[in-house]
Amino acid sequence: MTRLVLPATDRVLSRQTGWVRAHWEALADHLLDSLIPYTSPGAARLVIPGRPSRSGTDSDELEGFARSFMLAAFRIAGVRGKGCEKLIERYARGVANGANPDHPEAWLRLTPRSQQMVEAAAIAVALHESREWIWDRLDTRAQGHVADWLGGFIGSATHDNNWRLFQVVSEQFLASVGAPYSKEDIEGGLDRIEDWYVGDGWYSDGDGQNFDNYIGWAMHLYPGLWARMAAASPGTEYEDRLKVYRERLSLFLEDAVHLVGNDGAPIYQGRSLTYRMAAAAPYWMGQILDASPLSPGQTRRLCSGIARHFVQHGVPDERGLLTLGWYDTFLPTTQPYSGPGSPYWASKGFIGLLLPPEHPVWSDPEETVPLDEADQVRSMAAPGWIVHASRHDQLVRLVNHGADHAPLAAPEGAEPAGDPHYDRLAFANHAGPDLTDSSPRIDNLIALVDGQGRTSSRGRIRRLSIGARSASSWHNAWLGEDGPWPIETASVVHGGWEIRCSLVDGPAGALVRSGGFAVAGDSLPSATAGGGWASARNADGLMSAVVSLHGYDEAGVHRDLGANPFGAHSATPYLTAAHNGEPVVLVYAVLLTRDALPPAAFAEGIELVVEGHEITITLPGAGTETVRLGNR
Repeated sequence: MTRLVLPATDRVLSRQTGWVRAHWEALADHLLDSLIPYTSPGAARLVIPGRPSRSGTDSDELEGFARSFMLAAFRIAGVRGKGCEKLIERYARGVANGANPDHPEAWLRLTPRSQQMVEAAAIAVALHESREWIWDRLDTRAQGHVADWLGGFIGSATHDNNWRLFQVVSEQFLASVGAPYSKEDIEGGLDRIEDWYVGDGWYSDGDGQNFDNYIGWAMHLYPGLWARMAAASPGTEYEDRLKVYRERLSLFLEDAVHLVGNDGAPIYQGRSLTYRMAAAAPYWMGQILDASPLSPGQTRRLCSGIARHFVQHGVPDERGLLTLGWYDTFLPTTQPYSGPGSPYWASKGFIGLLLPPEHPVWSDPEETVPLDEADQVRSMAAPGWIVHASRHDQLVRLVNHGADHAPLAAPEGAEPAGDPHYDRLAFANHAGPDLTDSSPRIDNLIALVDGQGRTSSRGRIRRLSIGARSASSWHNAWLGEDGPWPIETASVVHGGWEIRCSLVDGPAGALVRSGGFAVAGDSLPSATAGGGWASARNADGLMSAVVSLHGYDEAGVHRDLGANPFGAHSATPYLTAAHNGEPVVLVYAVLLTRDALPPAAFAEGIELVVEGHEITITLPGAGTETVRLGNR
């Protein structure tokens, strides 16, 4: 397969990234052309190599077609079909054959809560956006087959989360082409997401505290796509909903602009991270709906930074394929529903191609985003996050006291197991958690460890407070069936530092183990430990450090192999304290940086006074912060 060849960088129009529309088109063309060898004879399926999903290969082959069709549709529509004749023919043929129940490559029919529903929504969106070039060229028989296939949504049940929006856009497409549909399904789905709106532009993806990239690439994206479909026959309800969606998206983007580094690296947090460039989708949608607080130049700067970041890290691979992983193939990044075609939801990140070349998002010069100008601290009350980022080393750190992805329903006395993509106290854009089942959960957790080797997890997060630079929560710790013991933690951020203050209950004889960030790379990170501190540094100069400020006894560094999405070798500094069976106050500092100062030196300027459950922290050049624990 021909390697990815990009145009020369344009530092006049895009002084930060060098990318212009031609780069996006070249990347889209490379991704689509690279799929040709894996396209079935009838063009209705993509047989991409990789681990099958739990839904089976028939579903996986549909998934590859549907998700790449979104990319093809954006590419076709953005240039009004010019130069895309072969692409149009390929996907038109695939749609006609896949929807035909008598064809050997016929797609699986839609059944309640089936994976096909996800892919049907992608096909509906793609057909709408490329309508003039694909839907309109299908004969009446083929159009009928498509309508019958999408009609499997009518009156059917979906999962009660972002899937409700798959039904909404699919049936709205049916309505737009004069096919049978259910107005109740559409209105019911749009009404349901109102139950999940939590303020400040944020939704939860379903009941609970489900905050991650899905809020941008699903909960905001699909209402915008619905509005584009419904615009053909607007009414009062349409106008009212669109106004709300635009206002919410604008608020969301005020926070979301802080979730990407000034090198384009998104924060590694949440599920389905193998969609990669899809993280750019809400920024583009802000421009498409004329609903963004960001200028067109800022939007392209952010989105191009994301795409360029992944390209610079080997995405797509040498075959031109998007693999199951973050940079390279790494299956622990994925979920059981992830199949070989799943990464092609990266197509959502290319939705900006719908905007014509003359749109300001493509023609205006790039403009700086906040992190280009100065270090940032952003409190996000809705998801329970504090984001603090440093300009000089391109690091964004997310302190998590609100997102747990934990099911609300659980047997009496039971606690949901922590999900490593949500349960950490902190996440970052250049460091990720150790993820394999065989790895002890150490990084960015405060846990109990008993003599049997049992380790507690952080399942459901109970929020307590959030301020301008601090947040707190508590969770129940269990050791097998023993427990629960509450662990309350408050975080205070200062520059690149996070200071964690905890009130830890537990059984006598247990250890309290508190970890920092895991750093990883292709070579073994260096590791050092001293009196009350430990650090690890990878070959790129990224250092993770922990420093005891009160109550910890020992320090160490845990190494792992094949556990981290950022490299084969990972290392996590940690601290431990013996528990005597009475609630104990522990305080430590956590650092992720590319600076070269010794770890202990970072904490020397911090003054700490502990009186009972009250901790007074004096930060160099930043005043005093008082933390009061015991607030459950």
